[in-house]
Amino acid sequence: MSKIVPSGTVRQNILVEITKIGTEPWTGNNRESGVGSFGVNTFNDQVMRERLPKDVYVKLRDTIRKGAKLDQSIANTVAHAMKEWAISKGASHFTHWFQPQTGLTAEKHDAFIELDENGMIERFRGNQLVQGEPDASSFPSGGLRTTFEARGYTAWDPSSPAFIVEGPKGGILCIPSVFISYTGEALDKKTPLLRSMEAISTSALRVLRMFGNTRATRVVTTIGTEQEYFLIDRTFFNLRPDLLITGRTLIGAHPPKGQQMEDHYFGSIKERVLAFMQDAEAELYKLGVPAKTRHNEVAPHQFEIAPIFSEANVGADRNHLTMEILKKVANRHGLALLLHEKPFAGINGSGKHNNWSMADSEGNNLLDPGDTPEENLQFLVFLVSTLHAVHKYGSLLRATVASAGNDHRLGANEAPPAIISVFLGERLSTILDDIKAGKGTKPTKEYLIDLGLDKLPSILRHNTDRNRTSPFAFTGEKFEFRAIGSSASVSLSNTVLSAAVADSIDVIADEVQKLVDGGQALDKAVLKVLQKYIIKTEAIRFEGNNYSKEWEEEAEKRGLPNIKRTGYALDALVNPENAAMLKKYGIFKQVEIESRYSTKLEQYITILEIETRTFIELLNTKVLPAAVRYQTEIAEAIKVLKDVGMQKSSYESRWKLLEQLTEKIEKISGGIKSLRGALKKAEKIKKLPDRAKAFSDTVVDLLQDIREPVDELELLIPDDLWPLPKYSEMLFIM
Repeated sequence: MSKIVPSGTVRQNILVEITKIGTEPWTGNNRESGVGSFGVNTFNDQVMRERLPKDVYVKLRDTIRKGAKLDQSIANTVAHAMKEWAISKGASHFTHWFQPQTGLTAEKHDAFIELDENGMIERFRGNQLVQGEPDASSFPSGGLRTTFEARGYTAWDPSSPAFIVEGPKGGILCIPSVFISYTGEALDKKTPLLRSMEAISTSALRVLRMFGNTRATRVVTTIGTEQEYFLIDRTFFNLRPDLLITGRTLIGAHPPKGQQMEDHYFGSIKERVLAFMQDAEAELYKLGVPAKTRHNEVAPHQFEIAPIFSEANVGADRNHLTMEILKKVANRHGLALLLHEKPFAGINGSGKHNNWSMADSEGNNLLDPGDTPEENLQFLVFLVSTLHAVHKYGSLLRATVASAGNDHRLGANEAPPAIISVFLGERLSTILDDIKAGKGTKPTKEYLIDLGLDKLPSILRHNTDRNRTSPFAFTGEKFEFRAIGSSASVSLSNTVLSAAVADSIDVIADEVQKLVDGGQALDKAVLKVLQKYIIKTEAIRFEGNNYSKEWEEEAEKRGLPNIKRTGYALDALVNPENAAMLKKYGIFKQVEIESRYSTKLEQYITILEIETRTFIELLNTKVLPAAVRYQTEIAEAIKVLKDVGMQKSSYESRWKLLEQLTEKIEKISGGIKSLRGALKKAEKIKKLPDRAKAFSDTVVDLLQDIREPVDELELLIPDDLWPLPKYSEMLFIM
């Protein structure tokens, strides 16, 4: 009979093997320049110009750049050129690449083949490019479609370039698309985003015309999405059932060192990680994703990648591609990429900093204050409109970032709290306060910081400082919405933000126009209306530490909501005032709003159900057996000492340890029983909103409560018995 090897011993043997990785001498690389390969796998403007007839190219370019409606007559020509290009790049299949409400992407591959009397030929028709038909029955629809109603449609979004994803045996032509039901409702995240972009363009153009700009033909929202993530060795990942199934560690004692030394942030990047980053960037460059920045983040083994700005729908596509490429490349390097908002308790979680702005068709950033923002009335209109949008629809913005994972991160002394507020900085705050008081502000063209050293240049200081604790901060020429979770799609947040700002622009423009029509000069009318909305939105302006308890108390006095759990936060989606705004601008129909509400509730509940069942299984099959084994060893040791006549003092410390182990084992066993009862009770509740709130109120807290004695056990049980990789291993061994 073979000897049973404790699982902790297996873990220790694996640790020895992992430490050998990356010890081979580095010999440099001959990597081709990323710039040279940029966009080689995208059907970009250069490729279109080379492969399309001039008249077809001009029509397609007008659709992409000017928002003109797609001319269906050019579809066959474009499809043929796209197919020829894709085949020349090694592609054999095409797919409509879309973003269902799962928060991920979806694709169904079809080959470029048809059969005729001469046999098999490669062909791609215009109707295949413009429209596809995936099965819609298995995607989340929130009740819009039943299981037996399977038909759904994808439609090409020409404003986002098609691209080729390289596979092991050939490429796939991916056509960015929207996804709608048989009856026309949006089943995806992109359709509402495109609608919101049209809405804000219409509203913003109105303001530009008011200030005499007749040249701009459209306004686009632009985003730059900073993506945070964790990397750990894939062997550790495979040994942790909780990470495998839920994406986060449901148990794990805090290591002696976490991020207290603040030595990881912007630190030198380990060679193994740098190799991964360089390979990932090379893949992203081929796909036309302009990855600009990479660095170590605050927590051990946490990192960030950030792109150059792009139009919101393109930026959303690129962020999905970034997440997918990072995962694939990490796997090739023997690493696991973690996108959960809080994979490790006690250290920083991961977010997605969504840098948002507006630009006109001539490339002018409408949120650029210029050298003298106090004299730039047009900028101030867009600034105050954004303030009003966040003030009026703050709870709706909070709902867009709500998820089971993000609940662990928001407000955890590391990330923006669940209270939605705005940081403007000293300069802009002074300007708004002066307008509120009805007095002028002395123009200041630039701020300089003199370092007092002859060899070093003076530094140009921005109009605003940064506030990394604010969920919605003005950072120079843009707003940074920092509350989005690292695993989330950015589409819904940008959809709601753009729609809310469009609504606020119209409110302010209506009042200005009324005063102008009444005979008041434009500048005086603008200042009068701005004064009103500066006063009205004061409650959300906060320049201090958003992590502090004092701010939480102050926010409550100001009447700002602080909704910490998703089960409650999602109610804002169906709030009548919020829904009315979304319907007014054609972003959603009522059934589409209800669909998203139901879908998000179902996802929240399902995630917590999976976490609960994984947690119980982990305790029953890993933790408790290890604890009982150690408990037995201690009991047997005490018995041996007693049998040979040793005094009680000789085994008193072991006796206390045995009592500790027994107490924690009983506490965990009782906790499992309570958790099962709470889960069963919550699952019996029929109404989704009530069921979600029951999970928020009971299951979430029980998971945390039961975790405490488990983590304490980890610190008592010897290494050769503990079955799971520990934080000190996962976060410090690469």
